[in-house]
Amino acid sequence: MSESQTKTELSAGMRMTLDFGPVIIFFLVNFLASGSFAIFYATGAFMVAMGLAMAISFIKVGKISPMLLFSGVMVLIFGGITLLLQNETFIKIKPTIYYVFIASILVFGLLTKRPTLKALLGTAYPGLTDKGWDLLSRNWAVFFLFMAVLNEAVWRNSSTDFWVGFKLWGAIPLTLVFAVANVPMLLKHGLSVENAKDPPIPEPSE
Repeated sequence: MSESQTKTELSAGMRMTLDFGPVIIFFLVNFLASGSFAIFYATGAFMVAMGLAMAISFIKVGKISPMLLFSGVMVLIFGGITLLLQNETFIKIKPTIYYVFIASILVFGLLTKRPTLKALLGTAYPGLTDKGWDLLSRNWAVFFLFMAVLNEAVWRNSSTDFWVGFKLWGAIPLTLVFAVANVPMLLKHGLSVENAKDPPIPEPSE
């Protein structure tokens, strides 16, 4: 197999590792560190982990997915502001901004009849009809708006440690469960599981 053939797409396992690995590191560093500066140590580790995730993606397939790149840039920007100002609020609102931005792109695509989600994830959903793409875009837009509200509710009404734990034990499981819940609809609208390169789960980097 030639290098051009091996450098096409990340495997499902590697993609999920790059998406969720930095969040796990963020949680572990915050858990292992002590004192009021734990969140700042965790934020620094989060920034490094996201940088490594993007580098690994580029080395393995010669590109960084748009969602991973956007999430990585946001982590670097909001993490940098968090460390510079020693204010944890900025890293806490990062997921909210991420969710709202992605939902806005999906809604814009629906309103303008542009297959935004298909352009990002087309290779992972072979055979899916235009109707299926519209329904999937609508579903994820609603879900991301829900997650934005939920993130705001959690960080504003709980401790920092609880919010960090929520990112791992709340946000990630909710995303995966919601993705699986969409599978019957996807199959109904033409998704060919046998030919799919990845499971029908979009990249939920946040």
